[in-house]
Amino acid sequence: MPNMTPTKNHPVIVCEHVSVGYGREEVLHDVCLRVGRGAFLPVVGPNGAGKTTLVRAILGLVKTREGRIITPFHRRPPGYVPQYRAIDPLYPVSARQVVMMGVYPKLGCWGRRRSVHRKAVDVALERFDLSDHAEKTFAELSGGMKQKVMVARAFVSGAEIFIMDEPTSELDEQSEKEVLAHLHRLSEVDGKTVLLVHHGLGLVAELASEVCLVDHGRIRTVTTENAHSLIDSAAFVSKSREDRTHA
Repeated sequence: MPNMTPTKNHPVIVCEHVSVGYGREEVLHDVCLRVGRGAFLPVVGPNGAGKTTLVRAILGLVKTREGRIITPFHRRPPGYVPQYRAIDPLYPVSARQVVMMGVYPKLGCWGRRRSVHRKAVDVALERFDLSDHAEKTFAELSGGMKQKVMVARAFVSGAEIFIMDEPTSELDEQSEKEVLAHLHRLSEVDGKTVLLVHHGLGLVAELASEVCLVDHGRIRTVTTENAHSLIDSAAFVSKSREDRTHA
């Protein structure tokens, strides 16, 4: 029987016996998962295990072959932050303008930005330690700042659920710590739900009480303490970083 351990009460994302594949290849098999409101849940596992496919299926970007996925995204879209390499470093706009993009869905086709929206952007910039860099172009920012700008953009959207696909995969350790701390605060302080694809247990183990392990298309949610007994964390992180370097 598949593991279906709830991360917290009141699940906001539910996967019921979900299978996903590309062509003849089945990437995820019989996935059962409940993500509770306010959870901070890292999704970890070796490269090619199906982590990104899982979040893409939850976002509705890939179709399921079997099972169903229940989310509240038809009422309120999630805040999505893609992989670092998917962000165009040549945005000819300022950090403030990128964050302002997060309020556009609220404005509609003909809506105008109002003082309340500008205030929300100012609050987000301050929240993520970006106020002093607000007028810099996106290309001028460091990797860590670029990621914080993208998180701030998701934050001003008013999303209750944040889905991150390896947002720290190519950052140095200090920048990674800062970004993860901000994401954890979204859960602990703001009550947001954060589903985070990450390359290893290392740094997230200090923040998360549970992790979702993905391996060979199957998943299980376990406590971080138990995860350490299932994965050689140091070797896993080292191998993961090596794989990304040569990808």
